[in-house]
Amino acid sequence: MNQINMNQTQERLHDIEKNGYQIDFANVFNHAFENYKKIALYAGLVLFVFSILFVIFIGISLVSVMGVAAMTRELSPEKLKIENLSESKFLAYSLISLVVSCLLSPFQAAFLKMADCGDRDEEFHIVDLFRYYKLPYLTEIIVSTFLITAIGFAQAYLFSYLHFDLLGTIITYFISFITILAVPLIIFGNLKAIEAIKYSILIIFKQPFVILGLIIVAFIGSLVGIMGCCIGLFFTLPFLFSMNYAIYSAIVGVDNPLEIE
Repeated sequence: MNQINMNQTQERLHDIEKNGYQIDFANVFNHAFENYKKIALYAGLVLFVFSILFVIFIGISLVSVMGVAAMTRELSPEKLKIENLSESKFLAYSLISLVVSCLLSPFQAAFLKMADCGDRDEEFHIVDLFRYYKLPYLTEIIVSTFLITAIGFAQAYLFSYLHFDLLGTIITYFISFITILAVPLIIFGNLKAIEAIKYSILIIFKQPFVILGLIIVAFIGSLVGIMGCCIGLFFTLPFLFSMNYAIYSAIVGVDNPLEIE
């Protein structure tokens, strides 16, 4: 079934590469919003609970290793600025961030599957949050996350060293933008990491302004939760996952496993 799904996705991607595609802003936004309404409560609760557990785990780990005083001193906002970091500390923090991003990326990918289940009115179980910690998805998701994040860190450090911090930040966001479809291409299209990144960039450059507009609207919409004592942010952030899913669905399409079977 995965082979059939991959073949269908490859055919669509080759067609997109040759002929491009059409995407309607209003239709994608409405799809994303309707999908968000289905998953908002569940996804928000999951994000809230796991964020608390993650912060507690990181806090306990840092206190155990560094002690309270050293942790407070080393993790102050002033000391964490790139220009104030020594080369060794920057590399250490970058490596830690890179490892954490890679380890959490399969968990984040599960929210796209949650959006897919919501779209089909299928039940999503807690165990499904860890479904992408299995091969072959795990390897490809981690490789893609590693490459994207590592390139982002490398250029940010380079431009910070040249005192062009703003340019480095802009390029970091740009890299995230053009690779936003890499993970959906892996989990829904069964593509390899490098191939998924390549086609994500190709797809985005075909219609950059429409997709950028959708992402900006989703980002602004997700920030509405800040008004709810910041706790509401956990329940508005899933709109970003719904938008990512809706964009991918509109451009490439997500095959129904039953139809493939």
